Amino acid sequence: MEQPLNRTEQLQEQLKLVKVESPWKIAFRRFARNKLAVIGLTILVLMFLLCFIGPLFSPYTLMQTNIPGKNQAPNATHWLGTDKLGRDILLRMMLAGRISLTVGIVATAIAVAIGVTLGAVAGFYRKFADTLIMRIADIFLALPSLPILITLGAILSDLKVNPSQRIYFLMLIIGVLGWVSLARLVRSQILTLREQEFMQATEALGLRDNRKIFRHLMPNTIPIIIVSATLGVAGAIITESALSFLGLGVVPPTPSWGNMINAANNLVDFRKRPWIWIPPGFCILITVTAINLIGDGLRDALDPKMKTR
Repeated sequence: MEQPLNRTEQLQEQLKLVKVESPWKIAFRRFARNKLAVIGLTILVLMFLLCFIGPLFSPYTLMQTNIPGKNQAPNATHWLGTDKLGRDILLRMMLAGRISLTVGIVATAIAVAIGVTLGAVAGFYRKFADTLIMRIADIFLALPSLPILITLGAILSDLKVNPSQRIYFLMLIIGVLGWVSLARLVRSQILTLREQEFMQATEALGLRDNRKIFRHLMPNTIPIIIVSATLGVAGAIITESALSFLGLGVVPPTPSWGNMINAANNLVDFRKRPWIWIPPGFCILITVTAINLIGDGLRDALDPKMKTR
């Protein structure tokens, strides 16, 4: 005859029945409940599909011109019309989306790599390293980013850098100027984490500094990095579009949303040919809005202070 379970054994049996969820699964469930964030993610996925797969189905090519058919309004042949050289605006808008999205992602990746590394070093070693890195960060914060970008863009124009190579310099410049805020966030987070019990255990085990930073501290800063990087992509896209609009970013014949808007650079085009500048402007608006919605959703989902139901 089986013996009745005592109180301790009953609690153990009940704990076995409790389904323990990982923090990432909980965060995903929170994100999925945020309707605006899901809408933003859907829009962004559709935008990626449109820009990276859509051109494959176009009957036109990037450099294909048709002077007799220039400045046509949207029609059955050209769904978004043509520009002043008779080029299909829909195809150029999709290819421009590739450039703008790529610049945003790569520039943000460069900023994240620099910011996370310097922020982690400053927060972990403190003292001289912290003082030096934070003073450099203060200098970057004091510098006006847009005038510097305009100046560097003008220098690239004077040097007559190849348009196909100019985009790489643009990514690097935007990334180098955008690491400061993330570095300060990572530094503050690591200053808090290094006082926790698990870090005292790493001291007792005699682990190396690089293992403490990259195996124990950095994984705990991933939520902050994800949210900051998401919002950084939107900022990089706007920066690239502004520079291209001014003629200092991506230059023709390489299309970007910014220089496509700049194509309507006179009153006649602006008033009578809205199909030239409205589609790329709408793409910038909807893409940046979607990324911001995703960033807000990730911030709420990854915030440990949010209460779960």
